[in-house]
Amino acid sequence: MSSRYTFSLLLLVLAVAPAAAKVFVTVDEALKLAFPGCEVTRRTAFLKPEQLKKAQELAGAEVPSALVTYYTATKGGQPAGTAYFDTHRVRTLPETLMIVVDPQGKVGRIEVLSFREPEEYLPRGAWYEQFRGKSLDPDLQLKRGIRPVTGATLTARATTDAVRRVLALQQVISSQPPPGARP
Repeated sequence: MSSRYTFSLLLLVLAVAPAAAKVFVTVDEALKLAFPGCEVTRRTAFLKPEQLKKAQELAGAEVPSALVTYYTATKGGQPAGTAYFDTHRVRTLPETLMIVVDPQGKVGRIEVLSFREPEEYLPRGAWYEQFRGKSLDPDLQLKRGIRPVTGATLTARATTDAVRRVLALQQVISSQPPPGARP
């Protein structure tokens, strides 16, 4: 085998390797895990500039778009929660989380859908449980109300920012009148 061929093969493997994202669950599977027996409806919010600014202020993190897609769940006509899918960069590659907000505006669940960084940078499932029941307040930060993770600091920071972003979006979206409502 020629060295040129070997070098080309090595470049190809290195170029393709990051594209092999580890997908743990699909969107549909995650929604079924979060909302068993519920009716789930996909919704879209178009934030006005002042709403986007408010969400960013509340989150203390960037909200990348004024277009927000989320899923509301009801069971027996009663709200069961809202799910947001947040894709963000951890170190150099993306991760996608489903963050569920319960009807009281607190974190109900976090599910990792995909993670493209090396798996050793992914915290154990128990680490995500510390977010359950948390609301958007000053303690929702690493080294305050959230324990950091040795060896996964960037993932912990990205996850905490994502949770803050989702809780901020939930506050802003839930305070706007429903579509078609008259002022």
